[in-house]
Amino acid sequence: MSDLYALFGGTFDPIHYGHLRPVTALAQQVGLQKVTLLPNNVPPHRPQPEASAQQRVAMLRCAIADRPLFDIDTRELTRTTPSWTVDTLETLRAERGAQQPLGFIIGQDSLLTLGKWHRWQELLSLCHLLVCQRPGYAAQMATPEMQQWLDAHRAHEVQQLHRAPAGHIWLADTPLFDISATEIRQRRHHGQDCADLLPAAVIDYIDRAGLYRD
Repeated sequence: MSDLYALFGGTFDPIHYGHLRPVTALAQQVGLQKVTLLPNNVPPHRPQPEASAQQRVAMLRCAIADRPLFDIDTRELTRTTPSWTVDTLETLRAERGAQQPLGFIIGQDSLLTLGKWHRWQELLSLCHLLVCQRPGYAAQMATPEMQQWLDAHRAHEVQQLHRAPAGHIWLADTPLFDISATEIRQRRHHGQDCADLLPAAVIDYIDRAGLYRD
């Protein structure tokens, strides 16, 4: 049985505790030895990042320097096309082989809007979806059809994620952190303290790089 290998994609503009802490809890819950952070280049569903790709990777390196659970995969940053998750997963599946259990970590907000994702119906043929809770989001899917799809694929035992290469959805019991990168950028623009929202090493880099200033 191969170790479950998991990826966590995002803009990370900047990375913060709302990313790191729920994913760390998820890793403990489902037995992940490694989580690969996958920074987006051209995020399809949101405005372009304020920080450059190089700056966002530098912030990730600062954030995970003392967190051996995490590493970084920068493949999406070399693309000039939108960062479609399904394309990246197809590439990883080809690299890792048909039998490698593969997980893709998303927030509850992303699960609720999954029907808008590019080729979303193909995701579970490539990976498991590992879902972290987000404060303030509904527990139910938007339509009965989507709820039926979730119920049909939901895993209730961790071993299901390790035994199969793909096909399951795990709704993780992770801590809720009401933190957003948007809020951090706004606080920085207003000169407000963010020490409780992201690692000190990341704040230090932001200060040195002069990011998120008016």
